[in-house]
Amino acid sequence: MHAAAALIEIGAVILGLGLLGALSARFAISPIPLYLLAGLAFGQGGLLPLATSEEFTATGAEIGVILLLFTLGLEYTAPELVGTLRHNAVAGVVDLVLNAAPGVATALLLGWGPVAAVALGGVTYVTSSGITAKVLADLQWLGNREVPVVLSLLVFEDLTMAVYLPILTALLAGVGVLAGLTTLAIAASTITVILVVALKFGRYVERFVASPNEEVLLLKVLGLTVLVAGVAQLLQVSAAVGAFLVGIALSGPLAHTARELLTPLRDLFAAVFFVFFGLHTDPKALPPMLGVAVILAFVSVLTKIATGWWAARRAGIGALGRARAGIALTPRGEFNIVIAGLAVSAGLNDRIGPLAAAYVLVLAVTGPILARSLEPLVRWRARRKGITPDPPPGDPPGGTPDSGEAASPPHTTPAAAS
Repeated sequence: MHAAAALIEIGAVILGLGLLGALSARFAISPIPLYLLAGLAFGQGGLLPLATSEEFTATGAEIGVILLLFTLGLEYTAPELVGTLRHNAVAGVVDLVLNAAPGVATALLLGWGPVAAVALGGVTYVTSSGITAKVLADLQWLGNREVPVVLSLLVFEDLTMAVYLPILTALLAGVGVLAGLTTLAIAASTITVILVVALKFGRYVERFVASPNEEVLLLKVLGLTVLVAGVAQLLQVSAAVGAFLVGIALSGPLAHTARELLTPLRDLFAAVFFVFFGLHTDPKALPPMLGVAVILAFVSVLTKIATGWWAARRAGIGALGRARAGIALTPRGEFNIVIAGLAVSAGLNDRIGPLAAAYVLVLAVTGPILARSLEPLVRWRARRKGITPDPPPGDPPGGTPDSGEAASPPHTTPAAAS
């Protein structure tokens, strides 16, 4: 009976996602806000909480983030990643300082103390790689010139999390500096090993997974990606970073075939991820902190847009591309909730959890809406001024430098593209 109930719930969830996806396509909006709101309605404290399918949605959500980051990694090669990170290292530091500051200031103003300030600074700093990846794919922005800048910032943030999380955990637990440094060293070593394998031995990875049989190729690629992501997470590194680095280890026709095979699975599990996020947000805990969360979210939108604009401008990208880069960075999601959860589990402050949940929900919903609304607004203003608008995203490459569109296909370094 339990198995039958679980199957019914899982089937209802997936069917419901399909109907919401059709509704979003009908009105030309991103499905992400609808998925989140559906999770909110059927999660803890919702209208009709799901009872038997939680394990499936939890595992599916993790796989969704892994596949989103893996398919992003397929867009670029290992040398491009290193070059992009080196080129945008300064922008990564600016991103850290500018976007952690609102959370730190809020915690201190509320009198929550320095450890809470470190925790809330992490909540406001890091962008949701999963939501941003989905937005880039949905809006067909992956070929645009600003995308390498956005990806480099996302990777920089995830690598920063590999340093930040062990430090935060040590602060929350009150353990010694030595224990924190040991965890940090393990995380850094894991990242280095995966990156070296991707850079130096990518061709051997390709030979290992390559197969003329699409079924075999799918199983090999999916299995390797999830395996590496799991090992990375076990060693205190983001699973998303591990999956991303597996993606960059593959290139050429193999990457193209892998992308085609995994796209349906990615879309399915990515939708489950957004529902899972909503399922674990209790609507009753949100109202008391909603005012602070909205103000904090508004400030964070401004700081992320400023970060993306400045970083894209350094790469020689035009105004529309700069705006797209900034807005693509605004959503918050998985990491932010993990950080808040660590603080709550440690008994730091009961109000951090509801504040983070409300903050993330506001930005997870408004981020994709802002991205979807950007170009129609720009084109409307251009028509009013009698200016010929840029070609829409997804058109053949060849946009003007000011458009921010790709002048060349993916696997081009920012320096070459600009």
